[in-house]
Amino acid sequence: MESVFIAGSITIKSLPSLFVEKLDSMLSANLAVVVGDANGVDKAVQQILNDRGATNVTVFCSGDTPRNNLGNWPVREIYTNAEPGTKAFFTAKDVAMAENAEIGFMLWDAKSTGTLSNVIELTRRGKKTVVFVNKKDAFTIVRGVEDLQNLTGIMSAGARDQAEKKIGLTAVISKLRKDRLEKSQIGFAF
Repeated sequence: MESVFIAGSITIKSLPSLFVEKLDSMLSANLAVVVGDANGVDKAVQQILNDRGATNVTVFCSGDTPRNNLGNWPVREIYTNAEPGTKAFFTAKDVAMAENAEIGFMLWDAKSTGTLSNVIELTRRGKKTVVFVNKKDAFTIVRGVEDLQNLTGIMSAGARDQAEKKIGLTAVISKLRKDRLEKSQIGFAF
């Protein structure tokens, strides 16, 4: 069964109606949902899923205990050597969700590096992500490096500077592009 990794910016507390409509269509399609345990979008999505009586949900958390599990769904605990409470500690669960899901569905404020990192992880694995950009009130689809670069093009200069400091955005996109080029050249070698 196809599964969707749903996440978003921790600063967003309520879900836009277009995002909820798309979430409802995913539930109608009986997609399995993997969601994190953070406040913000994770918690708001959990609330909608719980209100809808969704059962095909797995909550991912770093460590032993989820911060939020509003529907008392099964929990997938991800263990890491990173210091508890650090960015690296919480990123471990996000990487696991990107590995486990076939597609991504993100709600992004055009500045959160955590949400952007999730899109990058999915792109790295060749998986599509549907991104609802809150400030544009519109969806965009990221299928590859070019789409990812277009997505980051909407960031303000300040948000882009933060992304450079926190995740080395330009270097990450360059590496994705280089990796894709190498994979395509290997394909031509046979």
